[in-house]
This record gives sequence, structure tokens and C-alpha cells, in this order.
Amino acid sequence: MPPSGSKWLCLLAHADKHGGVDVGGLFTAPKHGVQQVIAPVGDARHSVDAEVAPPQLRGMTMTAHTQGTDDAAVRPGGATQLAVVAMVGTTVVNDGLVENALSRTLQGEGISAGSAQLGSMLAHASAVSGTPRIDILRSFFADDDQAHRANRAFELHCDELISDGGILPVPGAEDALCALRSANIQICLATGFGRHTQNVLLESLGWMGLADLSLCPSDAGRGRPYPDMILTAVLALDIDDVRSVAVVGGSVADMKSGIRAGAGTVLGVLTGAHGDAELRSAGARAVVDSIRDVPGYLLAGRR
Repeated sequence: MPPSGSKWLCLLAHADKHGGVDVGGLFTAPKHGVQQVIAPVGDARHSVDAEVAPPQLRGMTMTAHTQGTDDAAVRPGGATQLAVVAMVGTTVVNDGLVENALSRTLQGEGISAGSAQLGSMLAHASAVSGTPRIDILRSFFADDDQAHRANRAFELHCDELISDGGILPVPGAEDALCALRSANIQICLATGFGRHTQNVLLESLGWMGLADLSLCPSDAGRGRPYPDMILTAVLALDIDDVRSVAVVGGSVADMKSGIRAGAGTVLGVLTGAHGDAELRSAGARAVVDSIRDVPGYLLAGRR
């Protein structure tokens, strides 16, 4: 345990029965006066601007915990040690799940079916796809209690749609994730859903334990486009260098979170909410057709 009074961030990680890990809690000590998060990266030091650093990390100095002495540059898969991969639209087919659940939720809050207001709200939710659902609902409802009530209803509607068989993996997703893990690249599945809905998705797909880590916004502090989930994964999985992280997703929010975190690879996929031009303008350094193309890209060592 860290000495009493020292400024530490501790992650409590729980391994599930299949070997996967979920972050079960975050414990922070008092902040000091530093205005940046500093993480060692090779022979340099990499700064993460305090404005976009997760609340748990602001004003703290992170020390990387390395395992073994092998150089990241010669690991299988090139320099990539961790892939933070989005779920809905990237590894999981959306197929109307989110829009249908949100439409039902908004109608339950008094928004008329077929109205221009409902259409405008759904269009906005699509434009900011990848951000936490609670944040989207807060943008609709000024009353925070109403937003939280709507969020609970949204999760229930998701449960109903998933139980009705409304969820499928993107073709080749499981094989792609297994190929990355076989190449010693750790996997974090990240989502804008809450923990309950993420677990329902993973269980429905038979993916509990498929990844090394699964994260939702509440595990990390804030969701995309902030870098919190990526930086939480870096700490939880003992990654040596944030530049060895690949962020993979199909939304503008995914790309922005990767850039803000300082990830070495920010890779867009075209199965998500946004197209090639939008992904590139948000910071994607490359765009591929689907998750099936990601192992080939990363294992070729392209950055």
C-alpha cells in the first residue's frame, strides 16, 4: 500500500472468471499544485493538458509500471501494446438499437412520436455518437433528475431490445480481437453506455473475458471525447507509453478522445456513426473499412 499522506491514484481491478478485467473503483488522494499530468514516455516526458485530463489524474504524476525488459519496439505487433476499441458501431452492429431505445425514452418523457422535436433530438444524438448517454440526455433536459430518470429508462429499453435479439457483432469482430491478443496487444472495450448496459451487451454476445478490460464512463470519470477511459486503461493495464496505444472507433468522439490522450495510433472505422471525412477531420490518422482490417493495419507496424 502507498505510504500515508502520499499522492497516489489506485485502481482496483477485478479479474472475472474468464480472465478479463473490469475496473471496480477509483481511489484518489489529495491533489497538489501541478497543473499537468506527466507520464514517462521513453526518454521523454509526455504532458496531458489539465483541461482534458480526467479528474482522477489532474495534478498528479503518473509512474509507469513496466513488466519485463523487452523493448516495445520489438514486440509482436510493432509498438502497439494496447488497443482501446469502441463497441457499438465498431465491434457491435448498431442496427437501430441506440436510436430505437432513445426514441422510446424520449417518448416516455413526453416527446411526441413523429414530431420535428423528436427528429431533431435523434439527429443530435447521432451527431454526438460515442459520448455518454447521460450527457446526451442532459443536453435535452435541464432538470438533472429528469435526465437521470430518462437514462434509467434508456437502459431498460436497451435491455428489452437486446433480449429480443437486437444485437449482433460486426462481422469478423471477435476474430479481429483474438488476433490482436494473440499478437500480445491488450484489448480494452470502451463504450458510452453505462456499466449495466455494457455488461448486458458483453453477456449477450458471449464476450465476457474476450478483452483484457472493459470500461464505461463511470469507471473513468468522464466519457468520450475526453481521454479519461484511455488513460484509465493505460494505468490499469500497466502500459509503458501512451504512444503505444491504438484507439479504434467509428465516431468523431472516439477520434477526439484518442488525440487528447496522446495515443500513437488513432484509427477510424467506417461501420460506425460517422464517415471518412468526419473521422479524419476529428483526428483519425487512417480510416479502414471495418474492425476486420485493424489487425492487418496494426501488425504491419503503421502508425
